[in-house]
Amino acid sequence: MNTTVYALATPAGRSGVAVIRLSGSGAGGMLDAIAGLPRPEPRQAALRVLWDSRGRVLDRGLVLWFPGPASFTGEDCVEFHLHGGPAVIEAMLAAIDEAGGHPAEAGEFTRRAFENEKIDLTEAEGLADLIEAETEGQRAQALAQMSGSLRRLYEGWRERLITAMASIEGEIDFPDEDDVPDALSHTAHEPLSALIASMLAHLDDGRRGERIRTGFSIALIGAPNAGKSSLLNRLARRDAAIVTDIPGTTRDIVEVQLTLAGFPVVISDTAGLREAVDAIEAEGVRRALDRAEHADLRIGVADARSQEELQDLKGRLMEGDLLVLNKQDLAPGSGSEGAYRLSAKSGEGVAALEGRIESIVRDRLSAREMPALSRVRHRRSVEAALEALARCRDNLALAPELAGEDARLAVRALESLTGRVDVEDVLDRVFSQFCIGK
Repeated sequence: MNTTVYALATPAGRSGVAVIRLSGSGAGGMLDAIAGLPRPEPRQAALRVLWDSRGRVLDRGLVLWFPGPASFTGEDCVEFHLHGGPAVIEAMLAAIDEAGGHPAEAGEFTRRAFENEKIDLTEAEGLADLIEAETEGQRAQALAQMSGSLRRLYEGWRERLITAMASIEGEIDFPDEDDVPDALSHTAHEPLSALIASMLAHLDDGRRGERIRTGFSIALIGAPNAGKSSLLNRLARRDAAIVTDIPGTTRDIVEVQLTLAGFPVVISDTAGLREAVDAIEAEGVRRALDRAEHADLRIGVADARSQEELQDLKGRLMEGDLLVLNKQDLAPGSGSEGAYRLSAKSGEGVAALEGRIESIVRDRLSAREMPALSRVRHRRSVEAALEALARCRDNLALAPELAGEDARLAVRALESLTGRVDVEDVLDRVFSQFCIGK
């Protein structure tokens, strides 16, 4: 944090414009050395000739000056907007290095922004997700998180918890004060119950946020030669899987990544489910069953001519899954209630299935009133806070001291979400509410 760091902020290689960023106490001096005086007005672009330490002209480009703390990192920052040729970039980086700059580590600019309390951990993660976003759903979720949607939710929980803690701590620490009523901690039961209910509702979202980040998982399952690979190719609109008349052609899982309703979707073609004829096929069947168990949606594919395949699939699918009767061109009129009848070979009926899949993805991943937990880290921290709060509520009447400790554990779990919580807030709330020590 005591050094001035620099890095190329645009992708390496040739481009029309390249951006190099600096952050640290020495950024202003390096700007003066390379772009000359007078220094540009803060946050206003200025066209300058850029020089190295030996007086050679490196380029003509735009420079921007962001004096701290009104900058992304909270430190003095500089941006150089150069022509994006490799030689220009290399010469400019060498000039900054000669002026005393240090190459930034991965994520160091964002780390400094966090250390200087410009953003919290959830906002930093949102920024990372926004940079990686490939679909509209990912972009919208990442932008909301970067803008503080999760921070506001978690800080709201923290405020409610601190209010409840004030009641508990008031009884523990000041039992002889006249203005602290007996069994004050009991008044925390209702607000704790409401907070627990809010957290449970937040967790019970089908892991929506994580699915938006990593992709909604769909597994195609069924007997060999039912047409799973043909259907995968039809949905992917390319030959992603090998299709032959030989049963058991697909031995391993074949994945295709799609975008449906603005969200990332991963569709997996799996090995045919049957009694394996060798060890390789047995492993393929095991992987198919494992993928089906952990998928967000299963699509069972059966040959429309086989009642045996149909009955087997009905025993494997779960509520909300889809059943497909393939090869309708070879068995016209056959079917089962609720099944999608189609021909993966000709494409007939596939559009209706695609529409239904898209509708399911949209329904399960579309935005709700509460922001979604986007990472496993968030979910685990909320679960840890919930466990501590449940113990806290149970201990209110029996042992306020234990309840207070559980409440502090819940605070620490919430602290791990955003990266900061001030325990002095609890004392401030105690004194402001009960006039203790007045």
